[in-house]
Amino acid sequence: MSTKKQLHFGAFMRPASIHSCSWRYPDAFSDANFNFKHHIRFAQTLEKGLFDAIFMADHVSLLNMPDEALKRSATVVSLEPLTLLPALAAVTEHIGLIATASTTYNQPYHIARKFASLDHISEGRAGWNVVTSSNPLEALNFGLPEAVEHDERYKRGRECYEVVTKLWDSWEDDAILRNTETGIFADLDKLHPPKHKGEFYAVEGALNVARPVQGWPLIVQAGASEAGRQFASEVAEMVFSAASTLSTAQEYYADIKSRAKAYGRNPDHLKVFPGCFVIIGDTLEEAKNKKRQLDSMVDPSTGMGSLSILLGCDASKFDLDGPLPEIPETNAVKSGRQKLVDMAKEDNMTVRELAQYVGGSYGCLEMLGTVSMIADQMEEWLNSNACDGFNIMFPYLPQGIDDFVDKLVPELQRRGVYRTSYEGNTLRENLGLPRPKNQYCD
Repeated sequence: MSTKKQLHFGAFMRPASIHSCSWRYPDAFSDANFNFKHHIRFAQTLEKGLFDAIFMADHVSLLNMPDEALKRSATVVSLEPLTLLPALAAVTEHIGLIATASTTYNQPYHIARKFASLDHISEGRAGWNVVTSSNPLEALNFGLPEAVEHDERYKRGRECYEVVTKLWDSWEDDAILRNTETGIFADLDKLHPPKHKGEFYAVEGALNVARPVQGWPLIVQAGASEAGRQFASEVAEMVFSAASTLSTAQEYYADIKSRAKAYGRNPDHLKVFPGCFVIIGDTLEEAKNKKRQLDSMVDPSTGMGSLSILLGCDASKFDLDGPLPEIPETNAVKSGRQKLVDMAKEDNMTVRELAQYVGGSYGCLEMLGTVSMIADQMEEWLNSNACDGFNIMFPYLPQGIDDFVDKLVPELQRRGVYRTSYEGNTLRENLGLPRPKNQYCD
């Protein structure tokens, strides 16, 4: 085994591709979001490429964008992650299965039960992406007049996490006896009902699923605001970051690791994965042309719709050819909004230019070029303390996955910076993360 630092990869399937026009690209699967046979193909190809995990983002409403943009969005219909991932567990053996479940619109008992079940079904490959929902349309679907205020969302999220992990620890590892001779199925002395009464939740009884294979499914988080960083440093084991430059990635990496250390955690037990949009070409110009072709399909309404989501306000009212106006405080994701505000100011961008930038792939980190060029960049980020790996965003499917697995993975393996086989049987083992001890045991 190589002694070099090793890259790790997640596959951001949102549920298919983040680019708003991926479904229109030549030879792409236009029904990739909701065709189960396609999902089987994607998962098995990613496993062939030794990816750590599939990551399924989620939202519980239509996207918050004008109708002109919404009708062009492939994400108006998609499969529910915690229905899809158990099915994919049956057709894969090693790859991790991470799903988003909002602490704002799910009760802790539901979250604990579903992810514990997924962990058993997959034999230890489940991960929970802990999110706090900000989309106002989601609030309306759950009887609320508006999205829950930012800081309160994180308070609820923190308490929800505490309750979920108590529920996962309801049963000790050896509590389920199944003793056919005595007729005793479970040792109730090793049962620990949470009996939780907090500010937002009251949960009395134990979980009716045995302790997960991994102890707890992997805890994943994506917050970049101050509240998000604090939450991640306290509890997350994998963090999806949104850094688009090496320097900002290094700052985030150092900050989140130092915060974790201050909480008495081993910083190596918190893995940082920046989102990375990858397009591979035989030449740099070919890769750029693929991106130009993709972006040329983006309708202006889509760009403005994406901008509205990221800013948390209706950008269609802005002067397209004027500068970005002052953006009032909203319940939108603060770090992402501020990134766009700063970019528009620093680069003197018009609203139209900013909309074009985010309309295709949301302005995330992009690596375009030959296999060698992209491998060089990934090695640089890994070895300069900017990441532990990347959450890969594919430009179109299936070709984007095929190019990555068939072309880039062998080059990274040749350089000794990527695994040649899975290290273990569980998601935690493959990431080099410990199995949590039961909080009710010494």
